[in-house]
Amino acid sequence: MPFEPGSLTVRRVDAEHWALVDDLVYQGSRERFVVPAGFRTDFATVPRVVTWLVPRFGAYTLAAILHDWLCTDGLAVVSAREADGIFRRVMRESGVPVLRRWLMWAGVRWGALADERRRAGWWASAPGVLAITVLAAPLVVPPVVAIAPALVVYAVAEGIASLVAPTGPDQLVLPVPSA
Repeated sequence: MPFEPGSLTVRRVDAEHWALVDDLVYQGSRERFVVPAGFRTDFATVPRVVTWLVPRFGAYTLAAILHDWLCTDGLAVVSAREADGIFRRVMRESGVPVLRRWLMWAGVRWGALADERRRAGWWASAPGVLAITVLAAPLVVPPVVAIAPALVVYAVAEGIASLVAPTGPDQLVLPVPSA
């Protein structure tokens, strides 16, 4: 395994973000990357409408954390295109099945197009991204067409419900031991 032995330990920062408790160290054949303790991640950044296909964590979790770092602080040492390629390679090394890792790679390349800091070099990978997108569309689009309206209906219902019964921050009240 290209990651140094030991378990990944994170602490919850908020509803969607986690922070590394310890450094996450990746040792490739030519490069070494250290994602520092305290780095914040959302694990795999996946649009909600496709989490049925790619959950936010799985066999690719360490690769996703490394990719998050490479696409932020790591852009000082690699290009966005290289970061996405490293992501795909690390997923392969982590045992992620071929279709999932290529779909995830295409997803992060599409994401790079929308991010000014990561857009450079996008057109060099465009033919592969477009080919994967076209091939994947018959598998991905039909469920998305069904799920997207349901998510909109749910968001409206949640908004209405929050007006009727607003929620506050969760509180845990523990009994105070008597002396």
